[in-house]
Amino acid sequence: MKKILFLFFYVSLLPIFNAQSITFISEKTSKPLPKVSVFGKDGSIVAFSDIDGKIDKQLIKPEQEKFQLIYDNISVATLSYSDFDKEVIKINDRIKDIEAVIIKNDKPAKYVFVKGNFNTYVTLNNKLNSYADGIATYIFDNKTKKLKDTRIEQYRVFGLENAEMDRKKLSSWDYGMFLKVPKLKDVGNINNYQKMKNTVLKELKGTNKDEIEITGEALQEKEFAFFGYRLFDVRSILNIAYTQNSTKQLRDLMEYNEIGFLKMKHKSEPEYNAVVTYTNFYPTELEFGNENDGEKARFDQNSSRYTSNYWEDPTFPNMQSVFSSFFKDDLKEKQNKK
Repeated sequence: MKKILFLFFYVSLLPIFNAQSITFISEKTSKPLPKVSVFGKDGSIVAFSDIDGKIDKQLIKPEQEKFQLIYDNISVATLSYSDFDKEVIKINDRIKDIEAVIIKNDKPAKYVFVKGNFNTYVTLNNKLNSYADGIATYIFDNKTKKLKDTRIEQYRVFGLENAEMDRKKLSSWDYGMFLKVPKLKDVGNINNYQKMKNTVLKELKGTNKDEIEITGEALQEKEFAFFGYRLFDVRSILNIAYTQNSTKQLRDLMEYNEIGFLKMKHKSEPEYNAVVTYTNFYPTELEFGNENDGEKARFDQNSSRYTSNYWEDPTFPNMQSVFSSFFKDDLKEKQNKK
């Protein structure tokens, strides 16, 4: 009798547990959609879908009222709180065509040059704190596929005004120092990620690309303390997309996306501050060559450096336009040092 009651209780709870997640899928392919950002009405990023297209339903709060879904750096839908009552939400994910990577000088050479567009931004307690984007070229050894150099060609940096740097109030900081150019260390040797400790690798085969998700975590049970500061709950999610059914070589790379999570505070603060860094790269050209002598700029989080309005290209992943729709004039560009 006890077993029957337990089974009845377990089965009755299944719908409740299952309803705790919401899955985003493609309207055209019915495949899961990873990397969908859910923005609240105040511009906070309240959720981000995993490789199975899932988000935690409990992250969707009624006080946010209206939500924008951002996929592939474009707003694809605006939903109300009641729209999230569904377990599955279909999204039109084909707003723009996938641009083919241009391959130049496809001959045996010492180096492989992967050029593309990047953006990177930091949120503090879910709200945007700083932003940067630009153009970069990554130089790989053609034989080993190891990353040899990163060449930053142009970039711009934005920050929110009125940020403070009170040593004992991390909730007031400008986290521009957390902005970083994507690190494509092992995109040509995807198997290296499987050798890393405390990581989990999953794959999603789509209709036009294969996506790899690598997750890792640290400091989950005990905080790390130093000089009055506390760090806790360190996690990372890395998504790398290659052309469908490919051997996942450099020439197959389509996207690189990394998210880093960190909770930190000063010991005098009652609550942890959630700091999240988003870093994305989209290749546009692949070229082979024997010389690595191109000019490069040093990425400085305190200034911009560009000579052309590269962000006006319709194919550029311009997340700044998304953020500016929420923060208006509060998002200020750092001085351009050409």
